[in-house]
Amino acid sequence: MASLRPDPTRAQDALEDLPRVAPRTVVWLNEAQHYLGDRTMGERIAAAVHQLLVTVECGPVLVLGTLWPEYAAGYMALPAPGAEDPHSRVRELLAGRTLTVPELFDAPALAAAAALAEGGDGLLAGALSRAGVDGRVTQDLAGAPELLNRYRHATPAAAATLKAAMDARRLGVGLHLSQAFLTEAAADYLTDTDYDQLTDAWAEQAFAELAALVHGKQAPLRRTTRRTQRRPPTPRPASAPVGHGPAPSTAGPVFRLADYLEQHGRSSRRHLCPPASFWHAAHTHLTDPNDLGDLAEAAENRHRLQWAHALRHRAADHGSTDALYRLAELREEAGDRDGAEALFRQTVDHGDTSALSRLSRLRERAGDRERAEALARQAADHGDTYALQRLIGMREEAGDREGLETLARQAAEQGDTDALCSLAELRERVGDREGAEALAMQATDHGSTGALLRLAELREEVRDYEGAEVLARQAADHGSTDALRILAMMRERAGDREGAEAFARQAADLGNTSALVQLAEIRNRAGDRERAEALARQAADHGDTYALQCLAMKWEEAGDHGGAEVLARQAADHGDTSALVQLAGMRNRAGDREGAEVLARQAADQGDTTLWYSLGEGTGVFASVWPHGLDPDGSPASPW
Repeated sequence: MASLRPDPTRAQDALEDLPRVAPRTVVWLNEAQHYLGDRTMGERIAAAVHQLLVTVECGPVLVLGTLWPEYAAGYMALPAPGAEDPHSRVRELLAGRTLTVPELFDAPALAAAAALAEGGDGLLAGALSRAGVDGRVTQDLAGAPELLNRYRHATPAAAATLKAAMDARRLGVGLHLSQAFLTEAAADYLTDTDYDQLTDAWAEQAFAELAALVHGKQAPLRRTTRRTQRRPPTPRPASAPVGHGPAPSTAGPVFRLADYLEQHGRSSRRHLCPPASFWHAAHTHLTDPNDLGDLAEAAENRHRLQWAHALRHRAADHGSTDALYRLAELREEAGDRDGAEALFRQTVDHGDTSALSRLSRLRERAGDRERAEALARQAADHGDTYALQRLIGMREEAGDREGLETLARQAAEQGDTDALCSLAELRERVGDREGAEALAMQATDHGSTGALLRLAELREEVRDYEGAEVLARQAADHGSTDALRILAMMRERAGDREGAEAFARQAADLGNTSALVQLAEIRNRAGDRERAEALARQAADHGDTYALQCLAMKWEEAGDHGGAEVLARQAADHGDTSALVQLAGMRNRAGDREGAEVLARQAADQGDTTLWYSLGEGTGVFASVWPHGLDPDGSPASPW
């Protein structure tokens, strides 16, 4: 009977196969400690490799191996005098033949890896996203599969702790997770059976399990230390005792979740809501106002409204003005004006002056206009342009023109030219044309030609065409292409078609695609269909298909149904789904209800359900829901 020999180890296999290596062979000793560190065969393997390398008849041959630094250091260490030397052949083999692989990818290596990732290497892309600027790509690639394996096969207590950590990170908690928080949060992630089987030492055992390293010197959940934030010392009050600094932190141990598991949690748990123990632990143990604020938002988004309210209060207690502001808003929404005012005042006391404007509005609603204006002025003094606008409105209602102008100038100095535009319009309406123009020019000096154009519009309304054109020319001189378009319309209304085309062409040459649409219409009204179509196509090439649709409508009205459909199809080919709606209307009016239905469905498939075919009773009637700019038959309403 043949004797049964147990399966050989990696070292036994290597020792048997090394003598049979033929020339032009690469020998790969992955994790070489399994070969060179074998207690019984390591030295023999080292000798066999050395023999292979120095025997001429065996070459050429290449032997490669990988070793973690701690193993290499152990093999290379000289024994104490008189002590056994278990690695003498290994040391001889490695001497002068080791290459150190850098811990981190440097900038050129990261760039090369990024190029490979962009070329489709998904594994490398994921590693780069987690490594960030730290460059620990190798460690991620080596450890990621085992990290995931450890998570999937963790004990119930360890798995619950990891899930709590994953949820904390994906919902906005910072990198450093306290042991106290994770221990309490983990409870409701366990089933009743697993919870009943917990021992008194379950937390200690779970954290020890998760701290064990995998390849790449990574652990699923490793203990870490917060870096001390070193800032310049603040001035010490004269009454403060010498030598007394801030009290040391007593938060207890903190842990950091492995980047790969954090990323895995963000994707695999994105639709899951943490259990009650998570929110309770956050409210009990977390103190960072940003963490608490983020969790409050997360709780509100998941309809855990009581937890959201409690977490906001805790965030506010730890100095979060954002939380105070939100609590004040909620009080205002609930109709508790006194409660809202008290919280907004606390927000201001904590340095957030944006709440002044809200306090002003609350006082105005309460009928306290004097206090409302004082608060608005205070907010405006802190740079709140919205408060300035409200002040301007108050001064206008009070008939205080001088105060109104002062505030408008203040708003302009803070970059709000809308105030000057509004004031210019007010002056124009009360007949102070000189004052209106002066204010409009001030707005223009601050970079806005809107006031000049608005004054031009107002003067055209009272048939002062000459004055309107003067103002529009001033706006055009300051670089407004919209002013050129307005001048084109003015010239055409005055019967100067050549001048109109010149202004529109000037605007188009400066990049105003709406001017191309305007030119197309001018040419169409002049009977130059070929030039009108060319201009409409040019506008479509620049992203504005409206001219094609309007020309299509006009040509259909003129009886050129074929030409109209060609233009509408060109607009649709540029990605305009409303042109498909227009085509459907054309087909319907031509009696082709089947073709109209196909086009309407195409529009709906591309997200435009404005026009649809009623199929319930086969009536073939279009629904009477129309977009802005479309007539009820599916054709665009012309702006001309």
